[in-house]
Amino acid sequence: MKPPSPRIAGTRLYCDLALSPGAEISLPEGAARHAVTVLRLQAGDALSLFNGAGGEYQASILAVSKREVRVRVAEHHASECESPLDITLALGISAGERMDFSLQKATELGVTAIQPLATERSVVKLAGERAGKRQQHWQHVVIAACEQCGRNRVPIVAPVQKLYAYLAAVDRGKRLLMLSPQADTPLKRIAPAPATVLLIGAEGGFAPAEHQAAQASGFEPVSLGRRILRTETAPIAALAVLQALWGDL
Repeated sequence: MKPPSPRIAGTRLYCDLALSPGAEISLPEGAARHAVTVLRLQAGDALSLFNGAGGEYQASILAVSKREVRVRVAEHHASECESPLDITLALGISAGERMDFSLQKATELGVTAIQPLATERSVVKLAGERAGKRQQHWQHVVIAACEQCGRNRVPIVAPVQKLYAYLAAVDRGKRLLMLSPQADTPLKRIAPAPATVLLIGAEGGFAPAEHQAAQASGFEPVSLGRRILRTETAPIAALAVLQALWGDL
């Protein structure tokens, strides 16, 4: 009987290992578990691997067991779908699945880096070990979004910072923009910049003192119109505007 043909290599997995054509590797635990329990991949199936260093590798599964997934790495393709924009999203921590949703969509829209911020109106309060675990969770959300959308370079989710500490150390060499419903300047009228920080509050936006501190640190208030957007909607709308005006949408 003729063996079944391998599946099309539409499956993409992030593999935090050194990759090279011809190498035989064991997938990291998380990737292996996802391949077997979620994707139901089998020996002979084709897939693509990327490690964040650029491009992706074609690969095929050699063997699957309960504890290990062995893969042979094949040719490297220097394909990229990165945005030409360098955008850091500095986002107030929101509750429930809102933060996950925001980071997932921000990754799909080409954000370069993500800085979670503890603000006065953040419902979720994170510190210490709990903050570290949440940061790891958010990084996994971003990795999964890269696997889905085709990005081969993974945005880094930075450790949680308090807003005032972040403002004190922000890179003033970048264009600093803050979403504010009270702003007079529409985001669509901002001139392009090679690197931008986009600052967005959590539920309820920024407290008056936070708003003033951000402006004093060089952030320019900009508006997305007269309607007040929810905390999970605002990053998507703002990034879509920037990518449409300056980027690759």
